[in-house]
Amino acid sequence: MADKEVQTLLRLDSSAPRAESVSRAIGDEVVHRLRQRQPGMQVVNRDLADASLPHIDAPWVEANLTPSEQRSEAQRGRLAASDEELALLKSADALLITLPIYNFSVPSTLKVWIDHVCRAGVSFRYTAQGPQGLLEDRPVYLAVASGGVPLGSPADFASAYLRQVLGFIGIKDVRLLGAERVAADPAVATAAALAELDQWLPKPTTGQAA
Repeated sequence: MADKEVQTLLRLDSSAPRAESVSRAIGDEVVHRLRQRQPGMQVVNRDLADASLPHIDAPWVEANLTPSEQRSEAQRGRLAASDEELALLKSADALLITLPIYNFSVPSTLKVWIDHVCRAGVSFRYTAQGPQGLLEDRPVYLAVASGGVPLGSPADFASAYLRQVLGFIGIKDVRLLGAERVAADPAVATAAALAELDQWLPKPTTGQAA
């Protein structure tokens, strides 16, 4: 089945470096190719390296566990950032996540975002048959840059974790764009990731809109 048109793309960047970031560069190409297909596409950019999302704490958990109609003004304020991130996620037709692997896993800034969008009763719920994701499925382009950790190996706690947590909230169409051995040869690593991107977003042939 052909992908639906992407009217709104939510882009999450999490690499601390910017100009030299391989994951961000791959993300730029994803945006470029999607815009070739849908010139009017809106991109909502969330640079998590700058976002300063608050870590969840005891007051946040208490507010989240309080029924919405019973929350105090302070509790609603405590959940405001989470509500905003969830609204952006729900409104997006597709999701682009760019990340490096730091110490075998995801950057802490991305983990904080995950904590804000994984909320019982909002993005998932527990049933007699087990947990159920409540968000509508959509394509996720997962641009992962690894200095030396082989993607899919037992040491890769990043890509497997993201597949698990996204699937947990109902988003299962995860398209991995892996740039491995960036420390050895960034150009080769980037080329390999873009070759994977060709499976879903091939470059236009001669005569198509650029």
